Amino acid sequence: MTRLPRLLQPLVVLIVLAATGRVLAAGATLDHRHTDPRTLPIAAVEKAKQELHVAYAHTSHGSQVTDGMKSMNTFINAGGLGMSVPVDTFRWTETPTPGALDLDDYFVSGDLGNPDRTSWADRTRTYLDGASHADVNVVMWSWCGQADTSAENIDLYLNLMNDLEEDYPNVTFVYMTGHVNGCSTTDNLFLRNQQIRDFCAAHGKVLYDFADIESWDPDGNYYGDKRVLDDCSYDSDGNGSRDRNWALDWQAGHVEGVDWYSCSCAHSQSLNGNRKAYAAWALWVKIAALRNPEPGDADRDGIIGAADAAVLAAHWLTADGATWDDGDFTGDGDVDDLDLAVLAANWSSAPAASVPEPSAAPLLIGLLGTGGLFGRRRLAAAVFGRGVHQR
Repeated sequence: MTRLPRLLQPLVVLIVLAATGRVLAAGATLDHRHTDPRTLPIAAVEKAKQELHVAYAHTSHGSQVTDGMKSMNTFINAGGLGMSVPVDTFRWTETPTPGALDLDDYFVSGDLGNPDRTSWADRTRTYLDGASHADVNVVMWSWCGQADTSAENIDLYLNLMNDLEEDYPNVTFVYMTGHVNGCSTTDNLFLRNQQIRDFCAAHGKVLYDFADIESWDPDGNYYGDKRVLDDCSYDSDGNGSRDRNWALDWQAGHVEGVDWYSCSCAHSQSLNGNRKAYAAWALWVKIAALRNPEPGDADRDGIIGAADAAVLAAHWLTADGATWDDGDFTGDGDVDDLDLAVLAANWSSAPAASVPEPSAAPLLIGLLGTGGLFGRRRLAAAVFGRGVHQR
């Protein structure tokens, strides 16, 4: 059977998604769904390392993120998770270093509730106003236990963050939920974390959902409704007593050094630190894509693939007014075969783990062979012989 050129294989996905009407929404919330580094294209990771300069402030609970990141690079270098990537792909340092993410850990003291609920914002302004920090373009603060507070105090946090965004428009500020504390889904902390999530979703913010990450195991089992604590212990049978620990159980059933790695994770287990680190790298990739998307990346997630094909499918043949977020990568106001060519030419073909090739190639061969959906001559010229312009 005739084999479809690799460059055009991704177009099959567009056809399938257009036929089913399935549209995948872009989002800026990083949570348990973003804890598999094998899905991150190496080019997107390198882009994040080259473009981002991160300042991160936290106390003990927040250290789970960077402590997990410290050991993650060694784990992946040794082939953890079955990954085979260039050495030091996930390296980070506290000063700008070629080939590493620049992350100023503990850039100032305190957290979002320590020493009070406003000092963190003042300290951020002082830091960003310093001439030596002019390159910083990402700021993230974590909670320790103070997210379990009043709705008014959470509003104060959200307003202070929003003010910083308005005053420093070239900096991406990362919102965060507070760590789980054993409450139910109707108790205060759960509601305050949801208040943060709702605000971020409604206003297009970047959220690192700390609580959500520690409420799910790698197999997709949810513990947020089982009074899970920050050490990953939970009530398995609803009798009011925490009798199991999802992280320790999972670690016991999997191979250290292959499926997970030992790391420092304050108040918790190594696996929790692993997943916080994985989500952090997904966060850096996402932020880099939001700040400066690559051609074809309609949803700005750093991965050019099926979700972007779905955007084109939803806006196909939109004319005179289409935007980048609609799939207009050429900047001509239309979503057409030229934009489709950009998507095909930039499809993320080299993630950390291989992605199965589309299986519906014969359908596309037939369409292209007859001029089909896109017009054979124009599509071929677009893919193989015509330049495109990024917005």
